Amino acid sequence: MAKTAEKSAAGAVREFRAEARFQRTSPQKAKLVLDTIKGQRVEQALNTLMFTRKRIAPVVEKALRSAVQNANYLSQEQGFDLDLDRLFVKLAVANEGPRLKRIRPAPMGRAFRYQRRLAHIIVVVAEKSNTASGSADATGNAAAEGKSKPTKKFTVRKSAKVAA
Repeated sequence: MAKTAEKSAAGAVREFRAEARFQRTSPQKAKLVLDTIKGQRVEQALNTLMFTRKRIAPVVEKALRSAVQNANYLSQEQGFDLDLDRLFVKLAVANEGPRLKRIRPAPMGRAFRYQRRLAHIIVVVAEKSNTASGSADATGNAAAEGKSKPTKKFTVRKSAKVAA
């Protein structure tokens, strides 16, 4: 069910990934659930998935738990310090898998073809890095630091009067 990948360069953010492949749902339906958890902390994302009434939500929850366990396992194996409470959902996508071609009987000896779609669900979690300024929030909002963006002034051009 799960694949792990971990990026580690000097100062790079470590990412941990899990995949749920060949799930019997369309990617469009899976994206509805995945969009609700993108950018959330793992604990909050698990609570969101627990109360989501879509059929794919338990599969996404299982993939998210697998990504967290991958992070825990790799941190113990490779000996780096990882705070599981600071993990957040960095990426959550549903890619299209192979399509199953099916035939439905139709009146007068005909047949209609239709396709059953499959989805590959990928969940990537990463650890939130410490911000240098303590007053900025995690999203880097400039308003939290007291800085305001300069407003643009637009000039209105007057059209030339047409002589009649």
